[in-house]
Amino acid sequence: MSRVPLIGIPADRRLYGKHPFHMVGEKYIEAVAFGARAIPLLIPALGAGLDLPSLLEACDGLLLTGSASNVEPFHYGGPASEPGTLHDPNRDATTLPLIPQAIAQGLPLLAICRGFQEMNVAFGGTLHQRLHEVEGYSDHREDEESPLEVQYGPAHEVLLEPGGQLHAIAGRDRLQVNSLHWQGIDKLGLGLQVEARAPDGVIEAFRATAARSFAVGLQWHPEWQFAQNPFSSALFAAFGDASRERANLR
Repeated sequence: MSRVPLIGIPADRRLYGKHPFHMVGEKYIEAVAFGARAIPLLIPALGAGLDLPSLLEACDGLLLTGSASNVEPFHYGGPASEPGTLHDPNRDATTLPLIPQAIAQGLPLLAICRGFQEMNVAFGGTLHQRLHEVEGYSDHREDEESPLEVQYGPAHEVLLEPGGQLHAIAGRDRLQVNSLHWQGIDKLGLGLQVEARAPDGVIEAFRATAARSFAVGLQWHPEWQFAQNPFSSALFAAFGDASRERANLR
């Protein structure tokens, strides 16, 4: 009998009123529970206060979520952020050391939006902080005044790399995806291989080439209403299958 895998989801640390809370969006929890058919385990953003080897021993997979906060630019040698930029140093201190250890131990990993950017930084890559101000790139931001259904609606195509992991999951060359990000990859991290690009050339997905298992990052949000999107459903199913395989091997 196969064991239900346990997938860790690192939390954001946010002030709610006057008190800090450790939070994960429900859409990510549901995508793990019902899309990957796994048990979501919310990981507090305690940074060095976490015993990472013990945590990774307990988990069968890892999901890195999107967030309103950005990775602090000193982690990749970038210029200071614009005033008012939301940061989450506790999450940075948790995820940036967690990512390489998880991949080294063979944990399946799926990184989304901020998680995608964290993964690039963890591999030594850099980020554009305001992609829409970089010559040659389109505006990839959402209209924050629009309803959520419009913000998360299809925004542009991505071109999938032939022979890539996402190409195999999709079974085709192109996908329509949503787009809700200010930041984007400048320099790709060492050991990461491009899996998809936007028409303007922005890297939209990659995989870790040395990973023993599923280790993919996406700039868009496949968790949004994943059950209504054939590719997103297949993506979370593949992530869940990889996590289930690890759980059963252990």
